Amino acid sequence: MKILGIETSCDETAASVVENGTKVLSNVIASSVDMHAQTGGVVPEVAAREHIRQISPVVDKALSDAKLNWSDIDAIAVTHAPGLIASLLVGVNTAQTLAYIHKIPLIPIHHVAGHIYANFLERQISNFKFPILILTISGGHNELVLMKGHHDFEVIGETLDDAAGEAFDKIARLLGLGFPGGPIISERAEDGDPIAFDFPRPMLDKDNKYNFSFSGLKSAVKREVDKISENKPTEGGIHESRLRDGVINDISASFQSAVIDVLADKLVMAADEFKVKSVHLAGGVSANQLLRKTVRERLSDNVQLFWPEKMVYCTDNAAMIASAAYFLPKKKINEKSVEVSSQLPL
Repeated sequence: MKILGIETSCDETAASVVENGTKVLSNVIASSVDMHAQTGGVVPEVAAREHIRQISPVVDKALSDAKLNWSDIDAIAVTHAPGLIASLLVGVNTAQTLAYIHKIPLIPIHHVAGHIYANFLERQISNFKFPILILTISGGHNELVLMKGHHDFEVIGETLDDAAGEAFDKIARLLGLGFPGGPIISERAEDGDPIAFDFPRPMLDKDNKYNFSFSGLKSAVKREVDKISENKPTEGGIHESRLRDGVINDISASFQSAVIDVLADKLVMAADEFKVKSVHLAGGVSANQLLRKTVRERLSDNVQLFWPEKMVYCTDNAAMIASAAYFLPKKKINEKSVEVSSQLPL
């Protein structure tokens, strides 16, 4: 079964063809990240305009790269939630139109479910045994999910404010490092001292054992930056950093270490409690090398650890949406209407 996936939840316009849920025949992504870097973050109206401009050529290229015609496509999968409403509408309206024209089924997919199924791409999944514990981490979401079967999800923990990726973006902006923040913070952290600053590890207590909160950590970093550099915010809220490179590196390393400690400790605690045999990392922050290393070191040796097979599957892409659609039980497919939502729970 060949499914065309479409993803437009944020700033990537993506289309992909995936066969039988795992074999990626094409994966096309047009990113507007450079444009959003000029404003220090994603501007919804700008993102939507770029989706409108890119969506048709991206879909055409996905079919061309897969060497397929519309007659070869069995279904269209599209991200319908959560995300930026205007961006989601571009993808959903395009998918609905194409499904109607070519008389093929339309399958709406939750964005976080897509990230979860990114781990199924280009893998022999016969060794995957349920239940699977998944840590989903990106700029827009941060959940601990117990996956009991295909599309049978139980969210056991989630962020109460900022997601980890969002915290990375905001600290990078505070330090004047640019956007997106995750990769550049990690790069600067390589030359920094992770114990130079004693930043808090929030919510590592029994009352909130599986929930996350990074707003307090973000505030602690800002207080330290203000104390050291006496930054004066510009009109746009971006600080004119007077920090030396070495101090920026140390702040980056100490901040990253605090985030990774919280993520890894909660993940390992949940893996022990639910006695899972497999743990998956998903979402943009799953590309973080320190996170991968720390989780592997702290997990029991008998627990398998997976992250997306390729770096491109960590960030937003359409192959993960097509994969999620393939594994969706038929009884859960509603082809009559597709509604978009900015905050639909998993």
